[in-house]
Amino acid sequence: MGKDTKVFMVDITAKPDVIRMAKAEGTITLKKKTLKAIKGKQVKKGDVLATAKLSAVNAVKKTADIVFLAHPISITSVDVTTEINEEQSTVKVTTEVHSLGKTGVELEAIAGVMAGLLNIFDMCKYLEKDENGQYDTTAISDIKVVEKTKNSLKTSHKE
Repeated sequence: MGKDTKVFMVDITAKPDVIRMAKAEGTITLKKKTLKAIKGKQVKKGDVLATAKLSAVNAVKKTADIVFLAHPISITSVDVTTEINEEQSTVKVTTEVHSLGKTGVELEAIAGVMAGLLNIFDMCKYLEKDENGQYDTTAISDIKVVEKTKNSLKTSHKE
């Protein structure tokens, strides 16, 4: 008989609450005609960049639902930006997540980026298919944490 594998969430009970921030980014490479459709708001499913931003915020809030051993975190703010680079034929999604808590928000920032990029792919896939129905040039890439900070709480007393 094999030994049962232990699965647990790390105990963060004794850790102090601190101000935390993480920023992540990633890109999707699309055809030039797809970028033109996005910019002109001509994609059949609607406003691609607005949908990507909303889906990113939602993913940040639901990270603990999909990353099984992640702690549910109280998110204090989420900022999502998108940037079209016509020269490279890409859209970059960046999320910046803030929290006041016991553990970092890197997973949440990455989840937001991934959801934003996935929604762009979903909304634009009909424009990206080649004559054989394949996605030869479409690629999601370079998803990474680009910055994180952790600052202790400072209290000021007026006397």
